[in-house]
Amino acid sequence: MQQGIFITIEGIEGVGKSTAVNFIKDYFSKQQIPFIATREPGGTGIAEQIRKILLTPSEETMLPETELLLMFASRAQHIATVIKPALEVGQCVICDRFDDASFAYQGGGRGIDLAYIKNLDDWLVKRRPDITFLLDASPELGLMRAKHRGPQDRIEQEKTIFFDRVRAVYLERAKQDTKRFKIIDASQSIEAVQREIKAILDNLGLQ
Repeated sequence: MQQGIFITIEGIEGVGKSTAVNFIKDYFSKQQIPFIATREPGGTGIAEQIRKILLTPSEETMLPETELLLMFASRAQHIATVIKPALEVGQCVICDRFDDASFAYQGGGRGIDLAYIKNLDDWLVKRRPDITFLLDASPELGLMRAKHRGPQDRIEQEKTIFFDRVRAVYLERAKQDTKRFKIIDASQSIEAVQREIKAILDNLGLQ
């Protein structure tokens, strides 16, 4: 049986990842393409518990190393329990964030040496995404949008300079892997973003 396509959606806060995920879900449903949609951190019972620890504000400061290791603990569970089994039976997987987020957030944002992250990544991640939609917008715009969604989680509370560093690493990774990454200007209208996503999905020939 042919493996499914693994699609990830990346970007800083407020760039419209959830809206993009819903659009791709709707696209696959209309084309009668079998799929699952999931997210990181999270996606399984254990991983969702880790998500709460990661995103809930606390009086205790979480070390960058703790954050990184929790992200990969969640990811290991997610891959083994959800992503790998779905792909093996021919389902497409749509994932809101994946390992690129660790390089961007814990590497760029927190300043952890990217070599340490790569070691964890090489150990735990055996199946890379086939396509990564990088929704790109300035942190100023993204954070302004995110504030309208309601209370901010622990990471959303970071300052603009943090997200400047996160965005820079995302763009650098996209530059290094132009075949996988599809950069989309998220400052456009929702309709314009969706047209670009649809054009890329159409070219996959999944119908």
